[in-house]
This record gives sequence, C-alpha cells and structure tokens, in this order.
Amino acid sequence: MIPVKETSGSLEFKVLAVPRSSKNQIVGRHGDALKVKLKAPPVDGAANKMCVSFLAKTFQMPKTDLEIISGQSSRQKQVMARFSTDKQGKENQARIKALIADY
Repeated sequence: MIPVKETSGSLEFKVLAVPRSSKNQIVGRHGDALKVKLKAPPVDGAANKMCVSFLAKTFQMPKTDLEIISGQSSRQKQVMARFSTDKQGKENQARIKALIADY
C-alpha cells in the first residue's frame, strides 16, 4: 500500500515518474511510490506537466488542484492533491485516497 499523508483538504503521496514511455499509464507501486509512465521527455518541465495532467485526468479532478511540491528535477516526486472542505470535496478526497491505495 502506498502511504498517503492526509490533512483536512489535501492528500500527499510519492510518485515515481518514468519519462519517455510509449504511453501514459499508472503501472503500480514501486516501493512507497505510485509508478507513473509518461510519454513526455524530462526536458523543460514537460514530464512534470504531463504528470500533473495525466493524474488529474485519471483522478477526475482539475489540474489546478494537483501540484508537484518536491522533486521537480527528479524521478521521485511528492504530489499534493487539494480538495474543498465541503461534503463533495471530502467524498472526492476519500475516493482518490482509495484509488491510490489500490496500487
């Protein structure tokens, strides 16, 4: 199970990004990180942008609510997902935490 740091209104988890892959996909767990293959090369932040876009699409949430908070120049990244504190936000937070835990 991938450890997820949960606070009121946010989740933090580790991602291992693998750039220059044949397609964008989550391939499972690598240690304590979510392993994500990305088509973009690790040049000028392209892989970071694609990582955020791909995770946002996968988690069905706005890109603006996802942020790489550390590891911008590394394959190991710390990602934060933000949620509203209303009922819908809490439901989305629980849903995404469960998705991450499934890997």
